[in-house]
Amino acid sequence: MTPMHTDQSNKDRTHTDRTDEQMNIPVKLGITGGIGSGKSFVCNYLIEKGLRVVSADELARNAVSPGTPAYDKIVGYFGKDILLDDGTLDRKKLREIITRDKEKKQMLEQFVHPEVFLQMDAAFQKSIQQRDPVIAVEVPLLFETGMDVFFDYVLTVSVDPDLRVQRIMARDQIARTEAEALMKIQMPEAEKIKKSDFVIDNNGTISQTRTYIDRFYENFKNKIKLD
Repeated sequence: MTPMHTDQSNKDRTHTDRTDEQMNIPVKLGITGGIGSGKSFVCNYLIEKGLRVVSADELARNAVSPGTPAYDKIVGYFGKDILLDDGTLDRKKLREIITRDKEKKQMLEQFVHPEVFLQMDAAFQKSIQQRDPVIAVEVPLLFETGMDVFFDYVLTVSVDPDLRVQRIMARDQIARTEAEALMKIQMPEAEKIKKSDFVIDNNGTISQTRTYIDRFYENFKNKIKLD
């Protein structure tokens, strides 16, 4: 795989020259990748370079905090066994449940995703008010949830499957079978790459990945005519 890939064939997103009016609206960049791909590292480096990046995972945490509509629906459906001692959701236990049960996974998504959409729209509106030229959102399940249509461009962080398994096992302290099960409930990486406008290869060293991110960012800025 090449370090960086560009694909303008996606028909769900149109990339045309922006009008003067549109120049006042931030370009929306979706950042995704499979579990264990290193999305957070890429996003943190882009933040260091001055890009505004919002985490959909953080929005989801806010959306399911105690007292929210999504929280009440989740507890009502799954029961209080999925709560930690402090009353917050046991995300690890929930993840184990939805890995084994597709129907429960779909129910959880029905509870959470609408609230995340609302929070994401609020983030977009704030970005407009702040006159940000670009707003990037890290969305782990961007293609799986159909959120790619909300973005002008999509960047996928790519890592070979074996390396992803190793990273998941080390990060979450879980067995290989559990790590592989988590990967299987997501869209295959090859499909994500075909749907993406940019791809960053995160198989190498930290230094190599930073170089690839630098190249991507320069290419991206040139494409959207950002000084």
